[in-house]
Amino acid sequence: MNAEALNVEVTVVDPEVAVVAVQGDLDADTGTYLHHQLANQLVHGRRHLVLDLRAVPFMDSSGLGIIIRAINDTKRVDGSVRLAALAPALRRLLDLTGISVTTPVHADPEEALAAIPRTPPAPAAAESEGGASAGADRAATGPVPGSG
Repeated sequence: MNAEALNVEVTVVDPEVAVVAVQGDLDADTGTYLHHQLANQLVHGRRHLVLDLRAVPFMDSSGLGIIIRAINDTKRVDGSVRLAALAPALRRLLDLTGISVTTPVHADPEEALAAIPRTPPAPAAAESEGGASAGADRAATGPVPGSG
């Protein structure tokens, strides 16, 4: 098998998150290609990676090594790898090797995305100083007790 036999499709969800859908056998011949795809996401600031492995029928120790390396690389940048949609044989392999114990496994990519901790955006200056948007919040929720 060669790298052309491994299809990797990346969907950027937000500046820090990407879903990487992998299709094909993940082995010594194809692992380097996947590693380059994952490393490219990290270079571009996507520190949380969801690996959609539903279309990976086979993985050898080289494939496991790529996943372990991605886990370690994302941890270095305060990120994470989440595995999604594993076929039963692949789930068993990850259970036997202990990867599924230390790395979150989800039923599907949507569940994995929902589980990624997100940093809330900093409040705008007007909100933090009680500006116009703070008044709009009061109007939307009713009067402030004791205000009239």
